[in-house]
Amino acid sequence: MVPEAAAGGLTSLEVLRRVESGPRGLTDAEAERRVARFGENTLPDRRAVSWPRLFGRSLRDPFTAVLLCLGLVSATVASWGTACVILCLVVVSGVLRTSGEYRADRSMAALRALVATTASVLRRAERDDGPREREIPVEELVPGDVVRLGPGDLVPADVRLLRASGLSVRQAALTGESAPVPKAAADVPGTRRPEGVFEQPHLCFQGSSVASGSGTAVVVATGARTRFAAAHGMAGRRGPSAFDRSVHGISWVLIRFMLLTPPLVLMANAALRGRGLETLPFAVAVAVGLTPEMLPVIVTTCLARGASLLARTHGVIVRRLPALHDLGAVDVLCLDKTGTLTEDRPVLDRTLGADGRAAPEALHWAAVNSWWTLQLAELPAPDPLDDAVLDAVLDAVPDAGREDEAMRYEAMRYEAMRYGGARSGGPGYEGLGYEGVAALPFDPVRRLATAVVRGPGGLGTHTLVVKGAVEAVLERCVLEDGERERLLDLAAREADGGLRLLAVATAERPARTRAYTPADERGLTFRGFLTLRDALAPTAATALRDLAESGITVKILTGDHPGTAARACRELGIGEAEGGGVLTADRVDTLTDAELAQTARHTTVFARCTPEHKARITEALRAGGHTTGFLGDGVNDLPALRAADVGIAPRAAVDVVRESADVVLADKDLTAIGHAVRAGRHSSGNIATYLRVTLSSNLGNVIAMLSAGLLLPFLPMLPAQVLVQNLCFDAAQLAFAYERPHPAVLRRPTELRPRAFLRFITGFGALNALADLATFLVLALALHGTGAVDDQAVFHSGWFTENLLTQALVMLLLRTGRRRAEGRTPGPVGWSVAALAAVGLLLPLSPLGPLLGMTALPGLYYLLLAVVLGLYAAALGVLRRRWVPQP
Repeated sequence: MVPEAAAGGLTSLEVLRRVESGPRGLTDAEAERRVARFGENTLPDRRAVSWPRLFGRSLRDPFTAVLLCLGLVSATVASWGTACVILCLVVVSGVLRTSGEYRADRSMAALRALVATTASVLRRAERDDGPREREIPVEELVPGDVVRLGPGDLVPADVRLLRASGLSVRQAALTGESAPVPKAAADVPGTRRPEGVFEQPHLCFQGSSVASGSGTAVVVATGARTRFAAAHGMAGRRGPSAFDRSVHGISWVLIRFMLLTPPLVLMANAALRGRGLETLPFAVAVAVGLTPEMLPVIVTTCLARGASLLARTHGVIVRRLPALHDLGAVDVLCLDKTGTLTEDRPVLDRTLGADGRAAPEALHWAAVNSWWTLQLAELPAPDPLDDAVLDAVLDAVPDAGREDEAMRYEAMRYEAMRYGGARSGGPGYEGLGYEGVAALPFDPVRRLATAVVRGPGGLGTHTLVVKGAVEAVLERCVLEDGERERLLDLAAREADGGLRLLAVATAERPARTRAYTPADERGLTFRGFLTLRDALAPTAATALRDLAESGITVKILTGDHPGTAARACRELGIGEAEGGGVLTADRVDTLTDAELAQTARHTTVFARCTPEHKARITEALRAGGHTTGFLGDGVNDLPALRAADVGIAPRAAVDVVRESADVVLADKDLTAIGHAVRAGRHSSGNIATYLRVTLSSNLGNVIAMLSAGLLLPFLPMLPAQVLVQNLCFDAAQLAFAYERPHPAVLRRPTELRPRAFLRFITGFGALNALADLATFLVLALALHGTGAVDDQAVFHSGWFTENLLTQALVMLLLRTGRRRAEGRTPGPVGWSVAALAAVGLLLPLSPLGPLLGMTALPGLYYLLLAVVLGLYAAALGVLRRRWVPQP
């Protein structure tokens, strides 16, 4: 009804007129009419995706498309067995992936139900009735409603303040600034630019929360018209993630191979053997043999198991299953400082006198001010800065007094009564036994808080204790010429070092009964400065060390002062937070995208960042070849969340951010990210092992089949035998989804790189083809002459057995999972290898052998085959040390 930008340039009376309301609020009837006119105060719906639609999405990946095409071709040539198997694999993969993402959506819906949904509003039953305060659902708020705000309340809509007392709000969800922002109801005429709207002291916005004080405000915008709702428009479509890029790259490599294979088989057999379309089923079977049919199933199983384990053990919800792979590939993690590296509260660093040395009396007077302001002004809770002062004084109080807020301040009262005079051994505690007389709470216009106290025995004297912003206090102090400028320079140097400063001053006044006013805050004596810093998160140092050991570089993207962010980084040992290690947003604006990508590699802290800066820096890191993760919890983080390969949000993040994130943490804690990264690497490591094994083995078999098809007067393997061999190999490889990778796999990012895989499968595929072709010689020698290979059943049986045994060796030797030294039990892969070898040896001898066109083999064949397999295993070991990542 009144855009907040316009409301910023109007007086409170003008705003009330524009919204056709008054200080007493709306009547119930008028509120109902406005709900019908403006709609409910809710964000645009994010409708849950149905199970069938999720299933349809799961079929879009390239591997699934390739399998469906092969299944169609198989059905076209009447190879119904192959077509049915492929269809079953596609369905199983789709069901597994859809079920995991559907469960994640249901978990997100449960989180949404935990959000507070009421607001305190003034309403009237009839026009002439007096207003009554009542709690109503947030959805029922309309423009013109008059709402009450108190500590801890969420601002339910965009509002214009009518009255405020010591009010400060946290706007980190909107701006990224961690410090509470003071607000006041003062009428300030004149308009301001929309981009500076959050700086306007008389406007509060949906998505922010009250840190301290109280206020009354009129609602000026609700629902889709709020600044918070604009976040839905910010979150654009994300580009391809690391998983998408990897899968697409490998898919196209395979597609090229598979498109070439059937024509080559048909042309070669037609040219050299005079065969026609009767070889088409064999050509299709060869193409199917090259395809890792189980890849969708194994990928989905690995990711779903990892996501399920994370949810059960660490409360982490993976909303998009491929994001778990992306977490495993992350090598750069971008995050804000507040809530991850630091807690959202300040702590006292030290005190400074006018000479730059320690000034214990400054802490003493600041504590007197904080304590009596809290008591006499009837504030519901201390300001965070007051809390830091009181915490510093309470360091000497017995631990029993710290169990909760009530006991802490009872302990402070106990301390004041017990040590009314000087306390030996405790500088700064003397005189806490003052008697409070009056208090002038903090005002964002004055930027001061004043307590008036009477000292022990000082019946005729009152002491004004003033604490607040450095400039505001110093301009009220009596100082010598040049002293004010010197003190301002001292404060500026401390602020540049990442510290926040408070100034403390006092004044003696004759005792009186007349009320004290801000006009009395003059002629003060300067007592000193308090420097405060952000409290470090207790788990931050350990978590950062673990991330560094895992090969993850942390980048800080914050809206805070560069000195504040750099100081936290130095204290935690992140990178080199000096010189070139810190980059401000104005410097970022001068760089091209290419220059920013290069600079970002060597920069640890990016300060004074807007949402657009965060997104641009994240995109620059991706353009530089990094896989990036971004942890954010505010609306200002949405563009960067969408720009990153994987967006991460804590459970306490605003709703729109949680909905846009790929991964939702139980808490905003870096240790939870460490757990999620390890789970991602666990799953990705098993997927990579499967791909290395299956692609190299399949390529070797295809090369051998093509060669044998040209050398032999018959097909080297029947289509049914190819299908059974593939089914056995694929079923055995399901064990990779349950493998426990070697710890070394978890210590570095894992990404499926198409070129690396192409080099790997080419080398090992050629070796596998040599082993297959060596089987020709073995069969000739075992059957006493090269002409014996004309026996089709014997040849098919011998090659079938050799293929399954070499595939079992590949599974055993090319995996990166646990070794024998780590446990005597074989593990899932060990048992699968044994089962696969048993099938290869026993199936030709079983009653099923003749049905598949196979027969028993002579004993000499097995002896010679053992020699071939031994040489093959030795060659695998040599190549493995060169090609496979070593623990």
